[in-house]
Amino acid sequence: MSPNLTRHLGLLQISAASVLWGTGGLVVTVIHDRSGLGAMTASAWRMALATVALVAFIAVTGRAGQAITMMRSRPVVPIVVGCGTALYQGLYFASVLSIGVAVATVVALGLSPILASIWHHIQARTAPSLREIAVLAAALVGLCLVTFGGAPHERGGGATNFTAGLLLAIAAGATYAATTILGHRLASRTDPVVIATCTTTAGAVALAPLFLVAALNGEPVVPSDPTSLGLLVYLGVFTLALSYGLLYAGLRTTSGAAATVVTLVEPISAAVLAAVLLGQQLTWMSVVGAILILGAVVGLPAGRDVPDGRPDPGV
Repeated sequence: MSPNLTRHLGLLQISAASVLWGTGGLVVTVIHDRSGLGAMTASAWRMALATVALVAFIAVTGRAGQAITMMRSRPVVPIVVGCGTALYQGLYFASVLSIGVAVATVVALGLSPILASIWHHIQARTAPSLREIAVLAAALVGLCLVTFGGAPHERGGGATNFTAGLLLAIAAGATYAATTILGHRLASRTDPVVIATCTTTAGAVALAPLFLVAALNGEPVVPSDPTSLGLLVYLGVFTLALSYGLLYAGLRTTSGAAATVVTLVEPISAAVLAAVLLGQQLTWMSVVGAILILGAVVGLPAGRDVPDGRPDPGV
């Protein structure tokens, strides 16, 4: 496969992961409405079920030895990435409860590509090109239009909650950028399914105490109906196990900074799903925003970070 085709495949793999992530919010909402399961408890189940699926997959495909070797020889980065993924979920959901999904999404997802790009250029000791600036600007404007261009959103919370929620969203964006960059470094030298297994297992262990917290607070720990159980399995297997396998596969040929731009496809997926399943109307602002984000993804420079840490001129 030619280098250009390989790079484009990487972008498509990350885009596919983002589409799957975009379905997660609706699934969590449906589970909560049907069974009362909280968002954080659903996140813990998502990590746990993804771990079961990934461990079973690597056992069947004979990759368990690679995972064990990886955790014995260099356990720090996989554990940090897995705990970072779990932390991002917690920070983001807490931000949503304080300032609403619209502002939380724009701040968290919008900040990630900016921070990743800044880090990239600090390492490379270069200045961003006009093309990079245009790509980031188009992606961020598109994100705002998709997020705010639909039905009116409430900010949520009072002034104190808004300040705290904004800080949580900023922390979520920084955490997401950092874990994506670290994930890229892992992906350059390890099987993506093995990486997903190790990082997800670490994240599942980090979120396991949430089951106890829910039980002590008298909240549901396990969904009470078969439909919710099925949706929970979908949440773990497809929106985490499969999607993170795709992400790490894509990160083999796509820089961490570029990947944070591509993941802005996630709110497009969520908006389209809401229109199809919930009857929410797609406004012209949402459509224009989606076009800008997709245009930014197509316009990404083709470069990538070289595995030895010497980044090339990609976003």
